[in-house]
Formats: sequence, structure tokens, C-alpha cells
Amino acid sequence: MTARWQTVLEQLVDERYARLLARATLVAASAADAEDLVQDALVATFASRARFTHVAQAEQYVRRAIVTRSVDRARSAASERRAVERSAAQPVPVVEIELPGLQRDVVAALADLTPRQRACVVLRHVEDLSVAETAALLGLGEGTVKRYTADATAALQRRLDVAPPEDDREQVALLTRQETTRD
Repeated sequence: MTARWQTVLEQLVDERYARLLARATLVAASAADAEDLVQDALVATFASRARFTHVAQAEQYVRRAIVTRSVDRARSAASERRAVERSAAQPVPVVEIELPGLQRDVVAALADLTPRQRACVVLRHVEDLSVAETAALLGLGEGTVKRYTADATAALQRRLDVAPPEDDREQVALLTRQETTRD
């Protein structure tokens, strides 16, 4: 008899692994790191004896675990050194991953960001989390999340040669005291 969590895990991997891998690619330094992030997140999620009743519920938990694992890796200097040594010793083959709605130049631009900037942008603009939710998930202050997101957005706009969005608010001219007129 198969445990309920095993059924959910199998269904999650069968139906949604590609989507999880695509999300991990947005926060990982390479395709190999993205695969490792997904595997680590799956193990962490299902090793904790979490009781998921739906695949969508498990997927959401794994997606958050992917970002958390990514930030944890960025914090660890030893992990970074091992990643550099592995990539220098053996080049990683290019793996084509379909990223719905995103172009390769966007993914390349995301790769140029720092890990925290990348995590903030992905959580805020791809995962559509609030500033408070992003801050809680990453263990950062809300102001820090805003700063990382703003810096990352500016860097992406420069890299992708995109103008910032126009402000739709009505413009009001400021008058000095001498220019003030009465009707």
C-alpha cells in the first residue's frame, strides 16, 4: 500500500517537475544548480512528513523551498567555492529549458543579478508575493526587500534596454509664492 505522500510526490514529479525546474532556473546560477535546487526542495518538503492533500499545495511548498534553498546557498561561502570548483573542473552542458512567458535574454539578465536581488525579483514579480511575504520568506526586512527589488529592476532595465514605465498619475505644476494667482 502506497502512503498518501508518496502518491502526491509521484504526481508532483510527473506533472509539474518541468515547471519547478523552470522556476528554479530563474534563481539558480546554472541549469545544474537549478536541478539540484529542485531535488533538494523535494527532499526537504517530503522528508518533513508534511501532509499534503493536493498536488497544488505540495507544489507551492516546493516552489518556496526552492527559493529558500537558493538563498541559503548564496549565504554559504563554502557552497560557492564548491560550485566554482565543480564548474571549472567540468563544464556544464547547456540544457534547453522552456520558460513559459520568459525570453532567454531575461533569464540571462536575471543571472547577472546577485542571488538576493534575483530571489527578491522572482518572488515579487514572478511568484507575485507581497513585500511582507518576500521579507518573511527570505528573513530580510521589508525595506531591504524593497531596496533589492528596486536595484534589481533598475539593473534589468539597463541590461534589457527597457525604459521605466511611465507614471500614469496626473502631473501637477508647482508654483512659487510669486507665481501664485487668484481666480
